[in-house]
This record gives sequence, structure tokens and C-alpha cells, in this order.
Amino acid sequence: MTATGVTTRSGPRSADVPAGFDAARAVADAVLYEGYLLYPYRRSSGKNRVRWQFGVLAPPGWIAEQPSSGSPGVSGSADGSFQQAECLVEATGSATVFLRLRFLQVMRRRVERRAADGRFAPVDELELGDTRELSFDEARPCEFDLAVSLSDLTDRAGRLSVPLRASGGVDVEPLGPRPAAARVVRHRWPVTAAVHLSVTRAEAPFRLHRLRAVVENTVTDLGAGRPRGEALRRSLVAAHSLLGVRGGRFLSLLDPPVWAAGAARGCENLRVFPVLAGGARDVMLCSPIILYDDPRTAPESPGDLFDATEIDEILSLRTRALTDEEKREARATDPRAAEIIDRVDGIPRAMLDRLHGAVRSLRPVEPPTVPSAPEPASGPKSPCGPEPPCGPASPSGPEPAWWEPEADRSVHPGRDSVRVGGVTVARGSRVRLRPRARGSDAHDMFLAGRIARVEAIFLDVDGGRHAAVTLDGDETGDLHRAAGRYFYFAPDELDPLGDPADDALDDVAADPADADRAGAP
Repeated sequence: MTATGVTTRSGPRSADVPAGFDAARAVADAVLYEGYLLYPYRRSSGKNRVRWQFGVLAPPGWIAEQPSSGSPGVSGSADGSFQQAECLVEATGSATVFLRLRFLQVMRRRVERRAADGRFAPVDELELGDTRELSFDEARPCEFDLAVSLSDLTDRAGRLSVPLRASGGVDVEPLGPRPAAARVVRHRWPVTAAVHLSVTRAEAPFRLHRLRAVVENTVTDLGAGRPRGEALRRSLVAAHSLLGVRGGRFLSLLDPPVWAAGAARGCENLRVFPVLAGGARDVMLCSPIILYDDPRTAPESPGDLFDATEIDEILSLRTRALTDEEKREARATDPRAAEIIDRVDGIPRAMLDRLHGAVRSLRPVEPPTVPSAPEPASGPKSPCGPEPPCGPASPSGPEPAWWEPEADRSVHPGRDSVRVGGVTVARGSRVRLRPRARGSDAHDMFLAGRIARVEAIFLDVDGGRHAAVTLDGDETGDLHRAAGRYFYFAPDELDPLGDPADDALDDVAADPADADRAGAP
């Protein structure tokens, strides 16, 4: 429909949107289905009994009844009734702004069997030959496209509001060889929402606009005191948006140009955070899961596993290792779970090998250049001839890279040392632990003030040094030392005790073989 210069569309995707929308679809789908079902994809699994954790926009009346979780941040991990995205766009008045709202609409999947009186009655599960059917919640994806001229937004005194509706309904699917004997009934409830768009000028030396997109749940007929399960049926689940512009470009909020840094800091994002997406500057993905600019799915991944932070190889192998009965239950839980089971079971060996890892930063190795010896200004030529020059052999070249085996020969954790407050700290030194107030591991904070013995000094790939320590008075210290398992602290988290230099050198001389047993952090 078209009203006041705004075009909205639901159902089939519009061909008028930026091409970046399709390029960003794989990542947007990963956001849409993140946590939809988790391994082992069975209804009986505890982790699948509490679902829909990201981007839930529930009816505002129900949210008002819940205990307050404080001010919303940029993450959509807590239920709310709205989300707000603000981003920066460079564009002229003739530009067009696009918004695609995407979310899941929860459906109740109920298995029914015909009773003796001819009427259908709901059952929790049903066996039909080799097939098992379970009653459970499913969800269907919903999309709405909006398009509006930037000039129409800037000419309006307030914001532009567009109401949206995902209709309710009931779908019936016959089951088994005798369709009249059993069926699956999918019941969905109507969900109403509104999108509010507005544009203001941002403070910057160049033409720059701040685009705000607010999505809110507008359901008002949900009864008071209803459980979360019922509220979810009237909610926008995993709600996120794709913003696009034709005739302009977006600026990164994570890495804005210097002249727009102040304007980027002024953007207020609630329950979503916009990042550049689709490999271009004309699309922003406003995600309830915090991402980086231009996020992408790995090309080696054979398909979504509903757990994008997990390693595909591990999850695929664990899924393949499920018993036949566990796989049977997963297939009965949800059709999308059945697709995962079938896909993982059919992964070819070559594709599985690709999941083991990939190196994406390979480049040709250039041979090291060794400067030639300068010719003598005067006097007789060397008896050795012009090349090779006489004298001691020159170095073989630059130091090996950290990932090459030869690099290990340049470090000696059992003999290396580091200066702390003018004191040399090495193996055998006794120190008092002072973990940083911020940026430390939570467990390290419990060790503040403890006295420890330095076992080795390690060098990480970034050139930083770390002291491996065992705790004084720890009865398991000998076991940790033998296994090379230590606590690790930076030099600025240590207070040297006494003069450790002599003790450290004596300790190294006493048992030099221990240096080879030291484990890396």
C-alpha cells in the first residue's frame, strides 16, 4: 500500500531495495534463527525448554508487569517492548531510505488424533509407523519492507509512523497414511507493531543526517498476569532491521571518520546496534546481537546450526554422534531440526575436512634481502675476490616468525627474566600478586595479595611478557608445576619480594630440565 509518500510491502521481497540487502541476508538469517533450537535439538533437552532469548519485543503491558532490568543497552538479550537504532548517513534530499523489518512469529504446533467419537483430541506425542510426532512451538519468519524519500522525512516536523500487522490463523496438516486419523494443527496469533522513522541534522562540518528507526510492539489485548509463553505468541521474536539508502552512504559507528566521531558518539541505540553490512556502505544491519562491521558467515559452513558462536566442525561431529533414538526425537521436535540432522548426516568427507579450519591471510613469501658489502674506497682488493666478502659470516636473515618452529629457540621461559620496578624477576622469584582492578580475569581477583613463586617468564605473540606463577602454601603446587599449569600475570600485576635475583639463578642452575616442562599461557 502507498500512503503519504511511504511504500510498504510484506510477503515477497521487493526488487527496489539495495542489492546489499541480499548480500547481508546470510548474516541476517543467522541473527533471525540464533538460539531457535540448540544442540542436541531435542524437545526434552533442558536448554530447549526456555527459548527465544534475543530481540524479543513483547506487548508493552506485559513488559510493564515484569521486574525492571534497568536501562536498556545496545544488546537485545532482555525482553522489551521496543528497540531503537540510530545511525549516520551522508545523503542529499533526493535519496531514498529503505527499511526491512524481520522477525519470527511464534506458532503453537499441536498434534491431534481422532478419537472414537470422531472428534480430534490433542496429544503430546504420536507414533505413526516409523515416524514420531511431538507437540511443540515453532515460528515462521515475517518481513516488511518500507521505502520513503529522505526529503519527506526531513520535511516532517515529527516522526513518520507506519503500522504493521502479522496476521493470525490456523493451518492444518494431515498425518500418516490415513489422513483422517491424525493431524498437526499450527495456531498463530496476530502480532501488531509500528515503525517510526525520523531524520535530524547531525553536528558535523559536512552534510550529515542522523537516521532514527524505532520498532515497537503495539499489542494491547493481552490479558494481565499472563505467563511468558503466552506473551511470546504476541511478540516480535529475534526482531532486527536492515536499513538501506539509495543516493547516499552510511558511516560506521565503530570506526567513523574523525570529523564524524562526535556525531557517532551521540547516536543512541537501544536493544540493537547498527553495523555496516553487505560489503558496501549503503546497508546497515540493526542487530540485537552485537556484531562488527561487515559481518559474514564462513563460506565453509554447510548451513545454519542455530548457534553461530559455536565451531561448526565440533557441533557437526557431536550431532552426527547422536544415537538413532536421539535423532528420531530431534526430527520430531521441529522440521528445521530434521533438516539439520539430515544435512549433518550427509556431509561428504571433503566438506567435513574444510570445516577443520582455513587460512585466509596467505600471501607470497618474499625472500629476505641481504645488503651487499660496500666496495672499499681505495687500496688493494681483497684476496678473497669481490664476493663473498672475507670475515665472519653475516646473520642468516630476519628473525623467524612466531608460528615457525625455529622461533621457539629464541625464547627460554626457564631462564628469561623481566624488570619490575627496577628488580629482575625470573624463575624462583617470590612476588605478591596485585591483579588490575579492571581487565583482569575474574578468578585472578580472588588471588589479590597472595604470595607466589615465579616458575617461568613467557613471551606472547604480541611481544608481551607474562609471569607463570604457583601459589605459596598451595598443596597442589607440585602437581601444577609438574604438569606446567600455572596462573599467569603481567609484570605490572607483580610486587617483587626481597632480592630474587640470586635465588632465581640458583634455581635455574639446580634444575635446568624444568625449563622444558614449562607450559605456555
